[in-house]
Amino acid sequence: MGSGSRCENCIIRQFNSLRAMGKEELKKVSDSKVVKTVKKGESIFEEGDKLNGVFCVREGVSKLSKLSSNGKDQIVKLASKGEVMGQRSVISEESSNLSAVAVNDMQLCFIPKEVIVDSLHKNPDFTLEVLRHMANDLREADDVIVNISQKTVKQRIAEAFLYLKNNYGEDKEGFLLLTLSREDIANVVGTATESCIRIISEFKKKGLLKSSGKRLGIIDEKKLSDLAEGF
Repeated sequence: MGSGSRCENCIIRQFNSLRAMGKEELKKVSDSKVVKTVKKGESIFEEGDKLNGVFCVREGVSKLSKLSSNGKDQIVKLASKGEVMGQRSVISEESSNLSAVAVNDMQLCFIPKEVIVDSLHKNPDFTLEVLRHMANDLREADDVIVNISQKTVKQRIAEAFLYLKNNYGEDKEGFLLLTLSREDIANVVGTATESCIRIISEFKKKGLLKSSGKRLGIIDEKKLSDLAEGF
């Protein structure tokens, strides 16, 4: 393993709870972790799985979703570089309430449960940091609920595109770097794929968005932003 794959070197640049671990703890994590490569579309874990460790994202993006009673996926979060998945499940010792699937090719570090639990017992700074991250996830989940109940599908789709641009950027031609399928976008905003496709076409006709094959880009950010705000 090169020095680049040591947790000590990686975590410094990441904003996750593992940053609060001491040198010795990080060394334990480094020695016990397994690096996994996951191809686009592959499952990392399923809703209902017992997780015997957490996954730290090194490269790529994963969608975390929950199956609703009508058999549709609701994407609750996109996890990208530096984010830890499965923390809640490991700490509460409950099976996972979400599924994780790779949106593009990914590299993940799997860290066994024992190392995490051991640090929780010994390091109050780490425990506090984990709590902070869980509180943050809860806040985001609350925002999603409020969004879905109070904003129109058009507003939510406009918001999703702005989110993708602000968080993942765009290429030289002005297309979004993270390409989500129309179905994924529908699952992020909580609507039917057909409605999503129809609204994207409408946005394109209005000169808000452009597309090239599967790729999508924002043309008029100001108008899109106004639409998202309900103006």
